Amino acid sequence: MIHLIAENMAPIMFCSLVVFLLIGYPVAFSLAANGLMFFVIGVELAPFSGNAINLSWPLLYAMPERLWGVMSNETLLAIPFFTFMGIVLERSGMAEDLLDTIGQLFGPIRGGLAYAVIFVGALLAATTGVVAASVIAMGLISLPIMMRYGYDRRVASGVIAASGTLAQIIPPSLVLIVLADQLGRSVGDMYAGALIPGLFLTALYASYILAMSIFKPASMPALPLEARTLGHGVTSLIIALIVAGSIAYTAHVLLTPAVGVNADIWGATVGVVVIYAFAVIDRGMKFGIMSRLAQQVIIVLIPPLALIFLVLGTIFLGIATPTEGGAMGAVGALAMAAAKGRLSYAVTRSALIATTKLSSFVMFILIGARVFSLTFYGVNGHVWVEHLLTSLPGGATGFLIVVNILVFFLAFFLDFFELAFIIVPLLAPAAEILGIDLIWFGVLLGVNMQTSFMHPPFGFALFYLRSVAARVPYIDKVIGKKIEPVTTAQIYWGAVPFVLIQVLMVGILIFFPQMVMHYKGKVVDPSTIKIELPQMPGLGAPLGMPAPDNGTAPAAPQPGNNLSAPPSFN
Repeated sequence: MIHLIAENMAPIMFCSLVVFLLIGYPVAFSLAANGLMFFVIGVELAPFSGNAINLSWPLLYAMPERLWGVMSNETLLAIPFFTFMGIVLERSGMAEDLLDTIGQLFGPIRGGLAYAVIFVGALLAATTGVVAASVIAMGLISLPIMMRYGYDRRVASGVIAASGTLAQIIPPSLVLIVLADQLGRSVGDMYAGALIPGLFLTALYASYILAMSIFKPASMPALPLEARTLGHGVTSLIIALIVAGSIAYTAHVLLTPAVGVNADIWGATVGVVVIYAFAVIDRGMKFGIMSRLAQQVIIVLIPPLALIFLVLGTIFLGIATPTEGGAMGAVGALAMAAAKGRLSYAVTRSALIATTKLSSFVMFILIGARVFSLTFYGVNGHVWVEHLLTSLPGGATGFLIVVNILVFFLAFFLDFFELAFIIVPLLAPAAEILGIDLIWFGVLLGVNMQTSFMHPPFGFALFYLRSVAARVPYIDKVIGKKIEPVTTAQIYWGAVPFVLIQVLMVGILIFFPQMVMHYKGKVVDPSTIKIELPQMPGLGAPLGMPAPDNGTAPAAPQPGNNLSAPPSFN
């Protein structure tokens, strides 16, 4: 019996961890306690394991070095930077301004407010990277407006929760930083690979709203005329965009001789700056050249877009590392909050407290995972997982399907940080053995883990929305009517269609990997490569090439030269 237990320590240890988590112990302490407990058991059972257990007491001396490796990891520094940036932006009122402006822009069409929530959710994801901040901000601002004008509560709650979770997959996502670290890959490559899938998922959300507006138009009516406070002015906005595009193209042509391949970026920057300055001057001087709607859209949209370029653009162009990009984003968020007059001691203090809490949470889980992995590797757990996963039928595709089903069901119980620190290190070696690109694998897992925020009944996005949604009837101050509350069941049922959309997105990524693999750039065909070596004066033909035939025979060796003897150096 002892031999059987010793030879199967890895599965016993893994099942024990699952039991600890299901009981409800904190994840970080469950990992650490499980690792230390089984370390003691493993040392005692090592003589009975037939070399299946490689644990001894001196191995504990490696633990401080492993923990120091966690503390000195510069990649993880990006997490507090991006968290701080997102919370400062959320406190500065950027989400409120964006939702109000985009809601007015899309208001005249059915489902306009839902489109605005999706679009703003994607923008907040690209600037904050924090799910809680996005969901809470949109729930506080847009949910009462959608209820005021007759939106179906399930549609309204579902689209808010789902749009908030876009911060999971659209860079600069915190989970992508953690996945890149756990997979041993570049954060910049992970961001580049996740960008198109994130935008495509946003388009799928918008397609669902379009279908609902066609088949169930009563569930999402257009804004009434009296609610459109910015009036009309779409034509003015279109003209302003055309003018900005013309200026950008002209600047691109003029700057190409000076800056070369980056002329398109500089040209776009010139066009955006000119149209933004014109809108600010037009509003300040009250010239009335642009409509109020065009002014508001340009003035509200361009600063967050500029911040996105400051963070992601510098990372993609190779100018800054993700950590440096996060630092610039944090400074940019402070500058934007100060420009709006909303930067105060209270805002900075609350942002620092929230950042410290989240960073400590991540660090403690990572330390617990290091303790667990030391023992798990000592009982050859990684070998057991590799054999289990690489022997699945269907090769790489079968592996991806089974792993994604496993992660989908584990997401009912575990947070995405917990999944990233516990499951991903076990799956990555098997994926690499099967020849799966780890950036593609990481983006797949990122989209799948996104459902952990949406799963009823444990989805955190649903909890965030429940905390800010009305629980009792109230009188709306604008229309003076009684508004019924949003029930928990309506929030849960509203999330189900978006969970199915995310599952569909996982399938699309499995069968169309090029959506992620574009991060490698254009593949060069080796047969088209031609190497030309220069002619060397006095040496004849280039190295490895036949000598040119000029009609003369090569010189014969001179008499008296003994070519078989070694040379004399006198």
